[in-house]
Amino acid sequence: MPETVNPTLNIVIVGHVDHGKSTLVGRLLHDTKSLPDGKYEAVARVCEDSGKDFEYAFLLDALEEERDQGITIDTTQIRFHTDKRDYVIIDAPGHKEFLKNMVTGAASAEAAILLIDADEGIQEQSRRHGYILNLLGIRQVTVVINKMDLVDYSQTVFNDIHTEYLAFLNQLGIVPQFVIPLSARNGDNVARHSQRMTWYNGPTVLEALDEFQSRVSKESGPLRMPVQDIYKFDKRRIVAGRIESGSIKEGDTICFSPSGHKAIVKTIERWQSAKDGAASAGESVGITLDEQLFIERGDIISHTDDLPRSSSVLQGNLFWLGDRHLAPNRTYVLKLTTQEVECTVGSISGVINTASLARVGDVAREVAKNEVATVVFDLKKKVSFDSAIDVIETGRFVIVDGFDVSGGGIILQEHPAESYEI
Repeated sequence: MPETVNPTLNIVIVGHVDHGKSTLVGRLLHDTKSLPDGKYEAVARVCEDSGKDFEYAFLLDALEEERDQGITIDTTQIRFHTDKRDYVIIDAPGHKEFLKNMVTGAASAEAAILLIDADEGIQEQSRRHGYILNLLGIRQVTVVINKMDLVDYSQTVFNDIHTEYLAFLNQLGIVPQFVIPLSARNGDNVARHSQRMTWYNGPTVLEALDEFQSRVSKESGPLRMPVQDIYKFDKRRIVAGRIESGSIKEGDTICFSPSGHKAIVKTIERWQSAKDGAASAGESVGITLDEQLFIERGDIISHTDDLPRSSSVLQGNLFWLGDRHLAPNRTYVLKLTTQEVECTVGSISGVINTASLARVGDVAREVAKNEVATVVFDLKKKVSFDSAIDVIETGRFVIVDGFDVSGGGIILQEHPAESYEI
C-alpha cells in the first residue's frame, strides 16, 4: 500500500523580543520528539560545559551571531509533527530591527501564534505584530500568554492581558481561536495540561495547532491558468500557460478573464510528457479550443462557474522596498501573474514603518522604503485577480518603478467603487 502523506500547515510565531518564541518552539520540538537524534543531549552538554543553565531556545540558536546577541535575527523554518499532520513553524524575529524579515516569513504562513510575556504584558510591538498579521491576511490566530511561572500562574494577570489584547485585535477584525496561558520553559500547557493552572480548561498549544484549518490543495482549488502565450502549429492555435490552481480537461467550458470570452477545451497539449488526460496545478500545458477567439497574454482561464474578479481598480496591502517613495504623481507597472499594466496610486492609508514601528497615520501621501501600507491602484485597463486568502497565486502582485521591482503586495479586499463583474 502507498505510504500515507500527512498534510502540512505553515505557521508563523510572532511576539516582542525576549517574550519566549524560541523557547516555545524548542519545547514543541522536544515534546513531539521531532529533534534529530542526540540534539537535545548535545545542547545540554554544551550548556553544562560552559556553566550555563539549559534553555530550550538553545535548540534553535544555531547561528553563532544569534548566540552572541541573544536575539533571533533571521526567519527560521522548523519542522515537527503531531498525530494529525506535519507542521512548518516559521520562527520570525521579534526585534524591531529585523521586522522586515518577519514580514517575509509571515507572508507564507496560513496561521499564526501571537506570543505575549505575562510578566511584561502587552508591548507596542505586540500591537504592531497584530497589525502586520492583519495586513498579510492571516485570520487564523491563537494568542499564547507565556512565562506564567513569573507571575505565579495568576489567573488575574492572564484575564487582564486576555481582555486588553482581544479588544485590540477585534478592532483589526482578528478573532483569536484560543488564548492560552503557558510556561514554555516548564512545559505548562504546551503539550500537556498544566497542574498549576487548573483554572484554565482550554486546549494545549499542540491541541490548538491541530484545530487550525489547512488551505485547500492547489489541485482542488478553482481553475486559474494565466495565459503565457499563444502559439501556432500547423492549423492549430495553442494557448499555453501554467496551471496555478485547480484542473482542466477536454470538454470543459472555460472563460478568459477579463474579456469574458468563453470556449470549450478541444485538446490538452503537453511537451515531452508521457502523461495525458486532465492537467492540474503545477503543470505547464497548452490547450486548443473549439473556436477561434481573440486571446491575449495575461488573460486568466477559469471555469465559468468560478470566475476571478476583474477590475481597473485594485486595493492591496503593499510592502515597499524602493529607494524612491511610492507616490501618487508617478506611473508604475503592476505585474500580477502574466499580466502587466500601467498604474497610478489612487490612495494610501494605514502606513507603518517596519524599522521604527512608527505608525505614519491613517492617511498618507507617500510610502517610504521599508514601510507597509494599504494602497489603492488605478489601472490603465482591467486585470483579473483573486483575494490572496482564496488563491494566493493570483492574489500577489509586484510593483515596478522604472526598471526596478520596488514593492510587492497581496490583494485582500474589494474596492467599494468596483463591482468586479466582467
